[in-house]
Amino acid sequence: MDTAARPPSLNVTLAELRDAWNAHRPDYAQRMDDLARLRAAFKQRLDGLVDAMSADFGRRSRHESRLTDGMTVLHEIDLVRSNLRRWMRPRARQVDWTFLPAGAEIRCQALGVVGIIAPWNYPVNLALIPLVSAIGAGNHVMLKPSEFTPRTSQAMAELLADVFPADRVAIVQGDANVAAEFAALPFDHLLFTGSTPVGRKVMAAAAPNLTPVTLELGGKSPAIVAPGYPIATAAARIAAGKLLNAGQTCIAPDYVLLRREDRDPFIAALRDYVTRHYPNLRENPDYTSIINARQYARLQGLTDEAALRGAQVLTLPDAAAHDIDARVFAPTVVVDAPEDSRVMQDEIFGPILPIVTVESVDAAIDYINARPRPLALYHFDHDRSRTRHVLESCVAGGVSVNDCIYHNAQSELPFGGVGPSGMGHYHGHHGFLTFSKQLPVFRQARWSSLSLLRPPYKGLADFVTRFLTR
Repeated sequence: MDTAARPPSLNVTLAELRDAWNAHRPDYAQRMDDLARLRAAFKQRLDGLVDAMSADFGRRSRHESRLTDGMTVLHEIDLVRSNLRRWMRPRARQVDWTFLPAGAEIRCQALGVVGIIAPWNYPVNLALIPLVSAIGAGNHVMLKPSEFTPRTSQAMAELLADVFPADRVAIVQGDANVAAEFAALPFDHLLFTGSTPVGRKVMAAAAPNLTPVTLELGGKSPAIVAPGYPIATAAARIAAGKLLNAGQTCIAPDYVLLRREDRDPFIAALRDYVTRHYPNLRENPDYTSIINARQYARLQGLTDEAALRGAQVLTLPDAAAHDIDARVFAPTVVVDAPEDSRVMQDEIFGPILPIVTVESVDAAIDYINARPRPLALYHFDHDRSRTRHVLESCVAGGVSVNDCIYHNAQSELPFGGVGPSGMGHYHGHHGFLTFSKQLPVFRQARWSSLSLLRPPYKGLADFVTRFLTR
């Protein structure tokens, strides 16, 4: 986006949103109406958004788009509208007995203007779900969608302009320079979804304003296949999670840890899964293309470097499945890659699956704990005691046991990372709380027991003070 097309001032837009919020803070009725109109407009325009996403990717599974970027948004709106009155209700809290008969409560108060920076991999889901949370919490929103999905970003801008006045929800489009300027604005809260390196820049940009941030990042999410777990089942479920959106998913399993004797049967089961579920992969409409040539070249570079350094690189079902012109990167397994190779150091974000052999589940735990904390952890095991040991030993943003991805789809579970994989949470009630100030309120009674603790501290006051510090 060139300078001439850029909005005259992001600060002006932010000021307009904040002035409008101060003049009329959205109440329950306004929030419910906003979300109802958003749902109706979104459902009406969903096919157009699916078309836009497919055009931006070159080829994107329409069914996956409807599920991951359609169903998820509709479900989130329904969840917030069903629970909003209860979430907004003040919650009574006990006071210490020494303060009786006073009372206390927590009130969820809207913050003001929330900034959202959305990525390209799920361009609708990761823009609109945090927007739904922010609107439900009573905020105004300034949204920066990804420049790498321009058709989808424009379609969302048109959708939101039809639903919201410009001083309630504003869309900012532009390149990385615009995103950097956006992140430096003095929002009341900023949510960023993207890579860990860019997340560091966003946090640094927000720091001068002391803007609270929620960072939804990524990293290398491991999958452990424990001894005795059915290899074919583990392979099928890991493949399903890995190949969703062609691996361009922040919580996709990044690498697999299993015993050496299970490695070859696991690879054979992966090959069988790809053959059965993605026949004629180069032209298969259910297999998504890589977003752009730059990302395709990055993935090719990961496997090329690993191969040059002695790793075994296996393309599934075979090397002919790659199509560089259509940006179809076939599922690829990497075996015995050096630990310092890029495929073992960088977040892969594509359909490449390294396999790491370990002697035991404890060795897998040690391997994971020696690395930055992942956004997701997947453990495949029917031994409940051993599974509990893994859950108690590893720190991760979220966990699915005996499957992949699905913890992210549970509305009652918070979604978010830890450390290098992110900070803060959203989804469902957790998103409402993220975009609210949980305001503590103390209410003094007509008669205050604290009147017994006033100078001069002698007699009864002296006795009470000594009693309370006994």
